[in-house]
This record gives sequence, structure tokens and C-alpha cells, in this order.
Amino acid sequence: MEVEMKIRGLMMDPVTNMPIVILKDANGGQILPIWVGIYEANAIALEIEKVSTPRPMTHDLIKNVLLGLETGVRKVVVSELRDDTFYAVIWLERGGEIISIDSRPSDALALALRLDCPIYVEEQVLKTSKSTANVSDKVTNEELRRWLEGLNDEDFGRYKM
Repeated sequence: MEVEMKIRGLMMDPVTNMPIVILKDANGGQILPIWVGIYEANAIALEIEKVSTPRPMTHDLIKNVLLGLETGVRKVVVSELRDDTFYAVIWLERGGEIISIDSRPSDALALALRLDCPIYVEEQVLKTSKSTANVSDKVTNEELRRWLEGLNDEDFGRYKM
């Protein structure tokens, strides 16, 4: 079963100095941090802030190619957590055909933002992630910061891009 999520924000891991994308359950209150690369975090941040670039960035190019091929993105799914690495699938639709594309979560999220498509996480991923937390719907930035600061070094260093 898939759980719909929204991007809550980006943070820096104080231990590894790597960016973290924070996903939050759209209905309940689960949070899933996913460590990403600097460039992918930048691509996500540019779209969150609606910053225009003089030339298309990689994820903008992918969006333009998909639109040019009349291919829609139905959803992106963080589908698996294996050996401390997250995996994702981008679900495309073209001419009535559904196509699944293997992806890194960071790229799938950057594309989802650009195409305004839903983001899901497989329930099993939420269950197996030690860094998943149940929080109320009214989590403040301060509460989220305190929760992330409460994670230990093992939690921060656990997940790979």
C-alpha cells in the first residue's frame, strides 16, 4: 500500500553535511527523511522556491522531453529501502500505456515537483525506516528541527543516496 506524502522541506545533516529531503504524510503525520546529493537538493530547492534559471536544468529538460513526447507522469513512488538505500519508481503514461521507470528518489522528487504529480511512499518503506517518526499534523519547524536533532549519529549516517 502506498502513502501519499508531501515535501515538507530541505535540511542539512549536521553530521555528514549532506542535504536531507523531509517527506511528510499528507493525511496522518509520518515523516521520512531521505538523504540526497547536493545537486539534487539544489534542483528540489529551485523548484520549491520557483526560481527560474536562464537555461533548463536537467530535471527541467526531462520535463520538457516528457511533455514533447506527450507523456504524463502519474505519480512517483519511493518504493523500497534495501541495504540502507532508498529506491523509487516514476510511473509514466503515454498513449494509454503505463510505463515504470527506475529512479533515485531525489530525481523522482525533483521531477514530481516540476510536473505537479503526487508523491507516494510504500508503507513497507515507512515501517522499515528507523528514521520514520509519527508526528501530529501541526508540526512546527521548531518541532521538526528538535526531532531531527534527536536522531543519533547512526541514524544520520545510515542512509545512502
